[in-house]
Amino acid sequence: MKKIIKILKATIISILVAFLLISIISFITVKTCKEKFEEATGLLKLITVDETKIKTLDPKLEGNVLVNYPTYGSKYATLKIDSIAINLPVYYGANYSILKSGIAHDNSSYFPGEGGSVIFAGHNFKTFLADLPKAKIGDKIEVETSYGTFNYQIYNTKIIKETQVEEVPVQKEKEILMIYTCYPINNIGHASQRYVVYANLVK
Repeated sequence: MKKIIKILKATIISILVAFLLISIISFITVKTCKEKFEEATGLLKLITVDETKIKTLDPKLEGNVLVNYPTYGSKYATLKIDSIAINLPVYYGANYSILKSGIAHDNSSYFPGEGGSVIFAGHNFKTFLADLPKAKIGDKIEVETSYGTFNYQIYNTKIIKETQVEEVPVQKEKEILMIYTCYPINNIGHASQRYVVYANLVK
């Protein structure tokens, strides 16, 4: 009887150890391949390109209208948020190739200086927007473009569902910069929420 109990204990311990090892290996694998998981689940759909706006890599602002639009996929600006040590390139358009390189500018929104909604998106990885939730109301945001530098100030932050597109509206009444990333920040796989920062143009 003692021998059977001993064998049972040894078997249970072996099963628990094996389960623990499998769990650790699975966690490390998923964490390492987070970008691939996000790509597979389609976190950000490709946005249709307006071919009539693709003219040149040298955009310029006349009044509140951008005369020459950047080529889709090209870098045209730098996003800086000093309070959370963010300094990232901004690319016109939003697809996975762009998101791997830096910040994506939703091409259904306006450009800095045009007086409407400016919408940026980025991955929630450590080298991208993982620290976005640390930004506070009142913090400054700078968008340095090839045609001028625009300064914004954060006035609100919000956690929204990925389906709440009305929370990142495209409008022309006031220049508002909206930056969002997937949330929770340490989420593995598909994230159903977004963390959004809202900022007014101040200069």
